Amino acid sequence: MREHTQKIGYLLINLGTPDSPEVKDVRRYLGEFLMDPHVLDVPWALRALIVNAFILPFRPKDSAEAYGKIWTPEGSPLLVKSQALADKLHERLGAPVALSMRYGKPAIADGLQVLHDSGVTQVCIVPLYPHYADSTITTSVNAAMAHMPAGMHGDVITPFYQAPEHTEAWGENIRQHLPEQWDQLLFSYHGLPERHLTKTDPTDQHCLKQDDCCNVDSVAHKTCYRHQVMVTSREIARYLDIGEDKYSVSFQSRLGRIPWLTPYTDQVLEQMPSQGIKHVAVACPAFVVDNLETLEEMGMQGEETFLEAGGESFTLVPCINDDDLWVEGLAALCLQQAEALAQ
Repeated sequence: MREHTQKIGYLLINLGTPDSPEVKDVRRYLGEFLMDPHVLDVPWALRALIVNAFILPFRPKDSAEAYGKIWTPEGSPLLVKSQALADKLHERLGAPVALSMRYGKPAIADGLQVLHDSGVTQVCIVPLYPHYADSTITTSVNAAMAHMPAGMHGDVITPFYQAPEHTEAWGENIRQHLPEQWDQLLFSYHGLPERHLTKTDPTDQHCLKQDDCCNVDSVAHKTCYRHQVMVTSREIARYLDIGEDKYSVSFQSRLGRIPWLTPYTDQVLEQMPSQGIKHVAVACPAFVVDNLETLEEMGMQGEETFLEAGGESFTLVPCINDDDLWVEGLAALCLQQAEALAQ
């Protein structure tokens, strides 16, 4: 049992954002992101070659243009909206809450220092990713533990992909934004290389190796991103009383030529109109806060792909961001963790 005199604080971690949409800042951000071995999981020398010779000389310019389309006078939407969520959570919990980014600013070390200066001795680490993946949760938690100040201890909130609080927040958010006319609700999740899935399978014989593996019970599901996003989609659809024929799941944001999780969102959107789906609504529950992948890749590129293929209307459902219902839900999850720490 831990001492009840401990002071608990909360470290929210999101993925990150460049300091500005300028090419130099985007290049620096992408370099930090892609050199993470949890993201590009190849030996360091090969990773450095791929990143420095084949990605950074070309990709930052295109990415900077994309960031420029969504940048606001206040700054990066991901940072602004994440900070709004942290501020509301602080008000709701009445406890220290610090925001940090795995890549870029504010750095995880800085967020931990803010908590330390507030007298926090027990940190509840809250990765703002609903689903397990080494490239999001593992790398964020490892970085937090590595930068933990002396005298502070860290515990991690578990992935909340099927937490009722998360389901309700997304369900009500989708209900609010669904247009009167829609043919299909598409859940588009950030993609993942297939090898990331099989690598985290503790049985080494389940994920992507058994028929219908996501629906066959296995200990692998605890760390299986694909299974978890399928559960999220199913639970939200059930909450909204949407039949299986009215929603689908796809994966966006793939990079390179290696096999990624399928089906690919851009291909699904391109095929939908020929299948009689003329009015689509898209939600992105891999994310809590809107970002480049939701606002530009999905809201701009995705809409263009769908309409050019013959679609008639495209509705992007915003993320749950700092919605009051989600703030209440996330606060409840944090308090559950705090109560467990006090046992």
